[in-house]
Amino acid sequence: MTKHIFVTGGVASGLGKGITGASLGRLLKMRGLRVTMQKLDPYINVDPGTMNPFEHGEVFVTDDGGETDLDLGHYERFIDENLLRDSNATTGSIYSSVLAAERRGDYLGRTVQVIPHITDEIKRRINALAGDDTDVVITEVGGTVGDIEILPFLEAIRQFRLDVGRDNVCYVHVTLIPYIGPSGEQKTKPTQHSVTELRGRGIQPDVIVCRSEVAITAGLKKKISALCDVPVSGVVNATDADTLYEVPLMLHAEGLDTEVCSILRLDDSVADLSEWEALVRRVRDATRPVKIGLIGKYVALVDAYLSVVESLNHGGFEHGAAVEIEWINAEDVEGLLATGRLADLDGIVLPGGFGERGVEGKIAAARFARENALPCLGLCLGMQVMVIDYARHVAGMDGANSTEFDPSTSFPVIDLMDTQRDVTDKGGTMRVGACVAELVPDSQVARAYGQTVISERHRHRFEVNPKLRAEVESAGLACSGTSPDNRLVEFVELPGHPFWVGTQAHPEFKSRPNRPAPLFGAFIAAALARAEGRRPHLFELPDEPDQEG
Repeated sequence: MTKHIFVTGGVASGLGKGITGASLGRLLKMRGLRVTMQKLDPYINVDPGTMNPFEHGEVFVTDDGGETDLDLGHYERFIDENLLRDSNATTGSIYSSVLAAERRGDYLGRTVQVIPHITDEIKRRINALAGDDTDVVITEVGGTVGDIEILPFLEAIRQFRLDVGRDNVCYVHVTLIPYIGPSGEQKTKPTQHSVTELRGRGIQPDVIVCRSEVAITAGLKKKISALCDVPVSGVVNATDADTLYEVPLMLHAEGLDTEVCSILRLDDSVADLSEWEALVRRVRDATRPVKIGLIGKYVALVDAYLSVVESLNHGGFEHGAAVEIEWINAEDVEGLLATGRLADLDGIVLPGGFGERGVEGKIAAARFARENALPCLGLCLGMQVMVIDYARHVAGMDGANSTEFDPSTSFPVIDLMDTQRDVTDKGGTMRVGACVAELVPDSQVARAYGQTVISERHRHRFEVNPKLRAEVESAGLACSGTSPDNRLVEFVELPGHPFWVGTQAHPEFKSRPNRPAPLFGAFIAAALARAEGRRPHLFELPDEPDQEG
């Protein structure tokens, strides 16, 4: 039978419930178990797809087109499993399902209530991920114990242990051990209060993960054990780590996975840590400096680009590079060009986004990179602004633009497809989820991927206009990857440039710390070559000699 682990949080938000759950998932996988993960979010939005990035951060996209919480990115990167739309459930989506069932008459006229109807729907969502091919489901409950909006979720997971049996459920509670500077003491009182609140909802935690700046003493562990009714072996300390990827090893050293396996009566197999230990060594050994400018619309909240940042780091791990990110507001680019700030960079990334704000700055950055042999990677909107730049400044298409920003442009090089124009629901025009692309043999992107048929995740509404594609291509821009029917442009690149590559996709969503997204690995290689004054063989044209030194 599938085992279930529920991760809750107390004292304060942002303690790292997601990283704790993802790290535990990785440890269980290293014991040979089949693991999947899920996030229960208490907000009333149906999904984060329409939320402002300044509000919510990144929208993480799954293969099946789910627009989900950014914590699913952490889950995928740690457990190395592709998750699903059903791996994220919000209060809004749960209430929508219950209300739709009520309108259909599924409840036969009975009064619809939080208990049992909402809690039953929550439990149905949790059970949906269980099956013969899954040993463990780890479910993170968003929010903090004591928040009014998470009460239905706590009630549902309380009932869940009664439904499936005590030995099949483990409750992990993440709390904070603050340090009081003047007295030089670490305090357990917030943890005690948090556990008391959780127990007041009928849930006795099996494991308490204590977040702290520095290690807590054995005496404090015994105190927490005695006051919270948890064995000392179930009090786990998670101190601040230099990198996220050290956390699984830290939690293993504290015995987290051993304790959870004991509670769930799972086979006590030995965890094979060798692959992850090798990863952490690569992270620590990545010291070759490379400076990347991330030119975005939402740089005031770095979580808006979480997967992009992690993918850059993954590319750095592969090449032994320490990636330093310069956060540049797209609206400031035109002013920064005059100061020479972009010239000090080793590469720039133009990430995705929606809306007109900052677009002209992104176009200016794309042009600067193109004209100055600066490695440039464009993602989604980033690819679109690269096409706009090339159309305007090389192909002679004065005023070229996207109809998203200028509906009356004479050269709509970026436009909605004809099949999308009559769709009144904007969500219905989105291309979301995994899409296959065919790459031009021996192109830069094909060399980066090492194959000519690939799949990447998408989240966008506008496309390169097929009516103007030939005109842009005839001016020298290579459309190096398209949809299998050749209608949609998926990749562009500039032959002869060290790396000026754009993709309509979001390859950052599939990057892994021990297996970086191919385009990010290739981009970091090009940026590192610029930083160290050499050009890598990967990007040389066939008829050019090696240029070393």
